[in-house]
Amino acid sequence: MELEAKVAFQDETIEVLNDEIKVHQQLLAKMKRQTELLAEKIKESQSSSSMMSEAPEPPPPHY
Repeated sequence: MELEAKVAFQDETIEVLNDEIKVHQQLLAKMKRQTELLAEKIKESQSSSSMMSEAPEPPPPHY
């Protein structure tokens, strides 16, 4: 009987751990998507700032 109780406890523990792994995988996928979006925004920001720097600046005012 004790062996059956141990096996039942281990089965329950495995199910709980599997559920936790699923949650972590979902969070990891969400974080990966967010990181990719941030990387795209940074690239866009850098490319737009480099385009702006290529435009000629007006001469400074003379005092």
